[in-house]
Amino acid sequence: MKSCVFLAALLLTVWTAVQAETVAHLDRALFACQTNGTLPEDDYELDDDELFHIDFEKKEAVQRIPEFAKYWSPPEGVVARAETERQTCIHNVAGYAKCHEYPPEKLVPPHVTLFHLNDLELGKPNTLICFIDGFHPAAIKVSWTKNTLPVTEGVTLTQYYSNKDFALQMFSYLSFTPELGDVYSCQVQHSALSETLTTFWEPDVQTDSDVGETAFCAVGLTLGLLGVAVGTFFLIKGNKCN
Repeated sequence: MKSCVFLAALLLTVWTAVQAETVAHLDRALFACQTNGTLPEDDYELDDDELFHIDFEKKEAVQRIPEFAKYWSPPEGVVARAETERQTCIHNVAGYAKCHEYPPEKLVPPHVTLFHLNDLELGKPNTLICFIDGFHPAAIKVSWTKNTLPVTEGVTLTQYYSNKDFALQMFSYLSFTPELGDVYSCQVQHSALSETLTTFWEPDVQTDSDVGETAFCAVGLTLGLLGVAVGTFFLIKGNKCN
């Protein structure tokens, strides 16, 4: 049987008054478990950004932005509660699957967007971001290549985030130094895809020679237009004389 995924989401709208204005915030908790032995996920989000998630192997809460730890930390007992939720999720998945006669899993293929984090300069360290969006179920494999060769150093992968329709999204980051001629790719494998989805990226930076060629063309075009204008002037002048 294909893996079943149980998503438990707690939606809480928090209203706060800021400078006499009412601002709505969305607080969301996502818990997912699978019957294929994959580690579950317990993720807490605010306004579509992760606050923290539970690392079930290390048995600790991991904040998305560690620098915020001195201002705010996950509540006490959250790891123990997550373990209880894990057991409940596994129990519920088995019960629901049996109750519904083990229906086939809904498959939704991911969409991939590849872009760089900072302004692009050749030879200057940067980060490539592979945004994988709108997929289900959670099981997915993401890998990188540089000039067709696998890349593992400098690669990080986020937890799953939930969209408003409870499809999933995630980010993979690659630290790199762009050089002219290098071609990178983000490759995604998912059960909803018939083959690996590969998205390519290569530096698109204007070099000094490109600038020179552009300037040369601009000067040539300007002189050409000037020549046409002068020729037209004398043509009209000549017609008037006749």
